[in-house]
Amino acid sequence: MKKASLAGAFFVSAIWLPDAQAFCPAPGGLAYVAVQRVVDGDTLRLSDGRSVRMIGLNTPELGKQGRSDEPFAVAARQRLASLVADSGGRVGLLPGKESRDRYGRTLAHVFSLGGVNLEAQMLADGLGFQVAVAPNVDFVACQQAAEREARRAGRGVWKRSPVLKAEQIARSGFTVVRGRVSTVRRNRGAILIEMQDALVLRVAPNLLERFDGAALQRLEGRQIEARGWVVDRSRRGGSPPGQPRWLLPLTDPAMLQSSR
Repeated sequence: MKKASLAGAFFVSAIWLPDAQAFCPAPGGLAYVAVQRVVDGDTLRLSDGRSVRMIGLNTPELGKQGRSDEPFAVAARQRLASLVADSGGRVGLLPGKESRDRYGRTLAHVFSLGGVNLEAQMLADGLGFQVAVAPNVDFVACQQAAEREARRAGRGVWKRSPVLKAEQIARSGFTVVRGRVSTVRRNRGAILIEMQDALVLRVAPNLLERFDGAALQRLEGRQIEARGWVVDRSRRGGSPPGQPRWLLPLTDPAMLQSSR
């Protein structure tokens, strides 16, 4: 009952947030499609059978395989369902430059009939995290602005800071982490950024052109904040001797910020 009450109380308050149209205005000429159901806070199932993964938004995970729901996962799904209902059950899609993910889902920005970008609204509500995965990064700036609004106001996931220290990471999955950079080095064409011997951030060779290599080298000794999907290297045959167990691949420069 306590968990349900918390989700419900937040859900009601989220309705009164300012309009998110100012963050990511809708382009003209969108085709609108019917939504069959809301799967979770960042995924829709359309009446034509397609599954749509919303670009730039990662919401807390609903419980699966015996795991409990993450905080605000239910509230995120409820909020997205409300936004879709307010749009008459129809949404406009703007496909990404990369239009499908590895699971076959359509990757798209999603808009209401009123022109509100639903990813930006969810971020402004504090019901998810802004993410950037190249090449689908056209809306990064406005989505970051929406998240900053929620973070400043302490809404949703930002009510109690979700940011971990590098040494606090205990499991794989999406993480926002803060710490000091101990070393920056190259390895087989990639750039590796080690954080306090606990975590290594990796910029893959095929993504290096998106990053400022000289700026990455200057991070040594500085405090940074990074986000992304952490991988446990001990489950992939073991981490290299003397190197951190946890690996976080950086998918775009927007996933790496100077610490506040």
